[in-house]
Amino acid sequence: MGEASPTRVLIVDDQVLMREGLRKLLEIEPGIKVSGTAADGEEALGLLTGPEPLTVDLVLADARMPVMDGVTLIRRLRQTRPEIPVVVLTTFDEDELVLSALRAGAKGYLLKDTMPERLVDAVHRAASGETVLGSSATELLLNVLLKHPGTDPAQAENGVPSAPAASGESVLSQREEEVARLVGVGASNREIARKLFISEGTARNHVTNILRKLNMRDRIQLALWVRERDA
Repeated sequence: MGEASPTRVLIVDDQVLMREGLRKLLEIEPGIKVSGTAADGEEALGLLTGPEPLTVDLVLADARMPVMDGVTLIRRLRQTRPEIPVVVLTTFDEDELVLSALRAGAKGYLLKDTMPERLVDAVHRAASGETVLGSSATELLLNVLLKHPGTDPAQAENGVPSAPAASGESVLSQREEEVARLVGVGASNREIARKLFISEGTARNHVTNILRKLNMRDRIQLALWVRERDA
């Protein structure tokens, strides 16, 4: 059996040091290949939609850039290359910016102080279709959904999921309850593993089983359910 293909990434950031630093950080990861870099959204859009479009599995983009910002890039890509997920990696965690990015269709929102191993994990997860959020973005999103439980379905399709209807907390084992509560505060699989003294693979399996038992789509729905149940 051959090795799995690496996750191909396009890095978009107007700061040269950040752009090249991210390139060097990701290039040393065996499961990631940096396919290119761009200084703003317009340059990135040209690389992805030009005569010879770049083949990538994920775009890692800053939120605020000259010429074309990250949110606008996400909206444009949803029209032209909707199969490419975009994760916002930025220094800005303003509420409106987070929500604008998610509603535009971002598959994730992380701050630049994210630990390298968590960033690498997020790249792989987002490329495989998961939504990845830093703790501050998770907190904001949960608060918004708790205040507005009837979130419009169109917003859910654009990255802001509606509240889950599940109610079956009794179907979870004691260990799954512990894992669910940690997901509720935005913990990653690695953080769950460290907290509960289990392997990261076991933590991942627990999360998958919980989502299946509760008939939920993703971790955000689970986190919201935990918050509502324990309120």
